[in-house]
Amino acid sequence: MSDPGTNKILLPIEGMSCASCVERNARALRLLPGVARADVNFATEKATVEFDPAIISPAELVAAVQKAGYKVITEKVTLAVGGMSCASCVDRVEKALAKAPGVISASVNFATEKATVEFIAGAATVAGLATVVEKAGYKVRGTEVAGAAGTGEAEDIEARSRRREYRRLKLKVAAGAVISVPVFLGSMFSLGPLSNMYVLWALATPVQFWVGRQFFSGAVAAARHRSANMNTLVAVGSLSAYLYSVSGVLFHSFYQQRGLALPMYFDTAAIIITLILFGRMLEARAKGQTSEAIKKLIGLKPKTARVVRDGTETDVPVEEVLVDDLVVVRPGEKVPVDGVVVQGESSVDESMISGESMPVAKSPGDEVIGATVNRLGSFRFRASRVGKETALAQIIQLVQDAQGSKPPIARLADVIAGYFVPGVFAAAGITFVIWIIFGPEPAFTRALLSFVAVLVIACPCALGLATPTAIMVGTGKGAEAGVLIRGGDSLETAHKLDTIVLDKTGTITRGEPAVTDIFADGWDENRILELAAAAERGSEHPLGEAIVAGALSRGIAAGEAERFQAVAGQGIEATVAGRRVLIGNQALLEGRGIELDGLQERAQMLAGEGKTPMLMAVDERPAAVFGLADTIKDGSREAVAALKRLGLEVVMLTGDNRRTADAIGMEAGVDRVLAEVQPAGKAREVERLQAAGRKVAMVGDGINDAPALAQADIGIAIGTGTDVAMEAADVTLISGDLKGVVTSISLSRRTIQIIRQNLFWAFFYNTALIPIAAGILYPFFGVMLNPIFAAAAMGMSSVTVVSNSLRLRRFNP
Repeated sequence: MSDPGTNKILLPIEGMSCASCVERNARALRLLPGVARADVNFATEKATVEFDPAIISPAELVAAVQKAGYKVITEKVTLAVGGMSCASCVDRVEKALAKAPGVISASVNFATEKATVEFIAGAATVAGLATVVEKAGYKVRGTEVAGAAGTGEAEDIEARSRRREYRRLKLKVAAGAVISVPVFLGSMFSLGPLSNMYVLWALATPVQFWVGRQFFSGAVAAARHRSANMNTLVAVGSLSAYLYSVSGVLFHSFYQQRGLALPMYFDTAAIIITLILFGRMLEARAKGQTSEAIKKLIGLKPKTARVVRDGTETDVPVEEVLVDDLVVVRPGEKVPVDGVVVQGESSVDESMISGESMPVAKSPGDEVIGATVNRLGSFRFRASRVGKETALAQIIQLVQDAQGSKPPIARLADVIAGYFVPGVFAAAGITFVIWIIFGPEPAFTRALLSFVAVLVIACPCALGLATPTAIMVGTGKGAEAGVLIRGGDSLETAHKLDTIVLDKTGTITRGEPAVTDIFADGWDENRILELAAAAERGSEHPLGEAIVAGALSRGIAAGEAERFQAVAGQGIEATVAGRRVLIGNQALLEGRGIELDGLQERAQMLAGEGKTPMLMAVDERPAAVFGLADTIKDGSREAVAALKRLGLEVVMLTGDNRRTADAIGMEAGVDRVLAEVQPAGKAREVERLQAAGRKVAMVGDGINDAPALAQADIGIAIGTGTDVAMEAADVTLISGDLKGVVTSISLSRRTIQIIRQNLFWAFFYNTALIPIAAGILYPFFGVMLNPIFAAAAMGMSSVTVVSNSLRLRRFNP
């Protein structure tokens, strides 16, 4: 039986293979403070843990299992939360979800109005989490399980909900404006019946309780849970002005008998509500624009696919395509899912996925990516990834995860947001008391107006929007450029980098040899290349394939060899057009008694440049030397130069010998070369740089570089459109272009700059204007801030923050 105050949870564990695994997990859990009991069942692959939630959280239990080398199965869900009005709401929803049983983490994004919750599989349900949100006083408009194939549908539902909300705000703002203008004019000027206090009361009432209904319903919901938010500030502020004015209508004789001016502030109450709603309407429109990138990605998803089943071509919804289905794609159509071409040839525009502007040729054996556009010919391909496994679905998921994340820079704003609204009420109360005690007549009127001004000018919205809107636009802009940023913490770290470590093979270079030099001794270059290509056509060695590719690049067709034989460790021997051809290393030719003449010096010169020399003899006579090397990619040199212009030290890391490495490093223009480093030692080299006080990014292919990518402050994986989920990397470049590294760092610096500007504005706005609203200028200049202007300032403050974030859309990679 469990002890009082303890919770019981089941952890589904992956990776256990024997009884020793069971004990290892049990011991890791039992050693944790706050764990009363931990039993692991090998048959069910579950751990039953009793723990004190006041001492330890489910997240710490999961971390202990992972540290022991195993994995706890978790699920992630996104809840579309309605009713949040400021950063205090975000804080309340986050805390409520974090306390739910089985929840590992909960992150609420005010800009997207989404809560992303990760929980232990089986320990919580989506319905249960929705109930938690509703009990906190908010509404769940929809849910979306992470990675679900139906992401587009979920987004469509949410988009419709946002459009309805925007239309509702437009209607209420229009109605509020139409009514508030006569109220304002009737209050300011003597306009006959329009200035009658009963007419003003009648006009102001629908603005107060219909146009401003959401403020009051939100405030009541918060009060039920013993909390306060921005709705509370607006409701109390506007209602104070309204009720004060109503008292003047109902008890006007009381004021007249005492020689007091009638308190007619219906215009203040009405315009406060209208202006703040107008600000919310602009904010809703701007927030919708921050998620344009994710909408574009979802919009890329094809709706249907043409599959061959039982020998017949049939159009089916893309969700019904299965792995191994044969799919037909015609010119101009989108590729519906990922797969491998089995028949036909074409060129495919992959720019929407990789950012590459040139169409890519496709033929049997080549991979195609879902959502790319077929340009010319028709082809058939075998589906390999469908639904949530496609490259597009993974990209969307990575971008959504990144947009839902928070960088460390946002933590201060989150802490302040939790105390903000109570602090504003305290400031407003103090303001009221000071004016009552020390203020000139009419003291009560001045005290009330200052009280209202403080309440309506305070803007927790700006604090709540400062970081997430910039993160959304920044990560979305990165996705458009083929740069997938895993989260806000990656963005923040990337802007601090001072050292970039580039793996050579596949990152700076193409990762495959190519013919760079041909020295023909008495032969025409094209003729010697034609003979060499024919001889190597039957070879499976990368150097032989490079010679064949070199001939094809010059428009030389490789003929057929009449006889072919591979000589182990030396090269090949073949007969082409009646001529005996030898291609290989020096030992091959010397073993046949062939004098090298001047070829040996040429071979040594090529070797000195870091290239691999291949000697060729025709009919027992020396004929040519080929220089082969792993050449640098187009754009690598420019990318390295751009990184250096950003003030970064560029280091090349490779397992190649020093001579070859120095040659490539010099050609690429890097600052430093670390050569002869084995894969296992790459992480140690990164660690050495960090020990010297450097902030290091490691750029590699994400496979044999995984330890170094994980060790670096930022791991940047060079991927392809079908390899986007590289777990060791913080940033993934969909294309193989090294310029994406420049884009990611430049974008990081720009995004953090925008976040800092937003936070400065949010803090400056509140710290500067709240004292002004309280009346700090009155003793010096006789100036008081009208609550109407306070409401206008409040309504525009959050719009300013969002608009500043939207400037990131102009970022040009």
